[in-house]
Amino acid sequence: MSRGGGALRRLAVHEGRWMASLTRWVTRRRYGTAPGERALPYGAAQAALVYGLAFVCAVETVGLHVLLGGFPVARTVLLLADVYTVLMVLGFQAAAVTRPHVLGADELRLREGARTEVRIPVERIVSVRYDLRFTREPAKGRGAAAGGVAELAVGGQTSVTVELAGPVEVVRLLGRCERVRTVRFHADDARGAVAAVRARMREREGEGERERTVSEGPGRGVVRPG
Repeated sequence: MSRGGGALRRLAVHEGRWMASLTRWVTRRRYGTAPGERALPYGAAQAALVYGLAFVCAVETVGLHVLLGGFPVARTVLLLADVYTVLMVLGFQAAAVTRPHVLGADELRLREGARTEVRIPVERIVSVRYDLRFTREPAKGRGAAAGGVAELAVGGQTSVTVELAGPVEVVRLLGRCERVRTVRFHADDARGAVAAVRARMREREGEGERERTVSEGPGRGVVRPG
């Protein structure tokens, strides 16, 4: 498949995801959160902006519908386009709500709505800390990686920084792949997210110690008289 065809396919998949997110949002269901896993929501920081934009789009739709009363074809076309725009804006928020970050037994899955998902093995995490930052280089785009750092910003900010022992791959919406050793993301309860990840890191370290003890076996290193 050509590069352009691959990008179109990814855009089509992304559109299907945010449309499905609208249904999950209405039915209050989350995507990709299994029993025993902890969801780390992040959509609250952008909610006011998204709802405000959706309201403006809805008002514009009504206004144009009235103004173009004498042009039925143009009114119908613009009505369909405006309704799609409102749904897309709401789908942006729905994807953020129904696709939260997820802390599982073995990995931390970080998401950016329906656009990006980063899978980080817990054993590869060196440190995690509360670190409130505001993105200052919009020319690079949201989530741009520079110097091995990826940002999954929400509302122009990140609040948690994860340092890794080895690189992980970040695949962007149009297929661009980046390898990073630091990931910054936002969580509504950033300090709670940090505490949860640290607790899981300690659990993994304890499990590793028990596995090493079992593998060595009882009596290892004991000298028996001959």
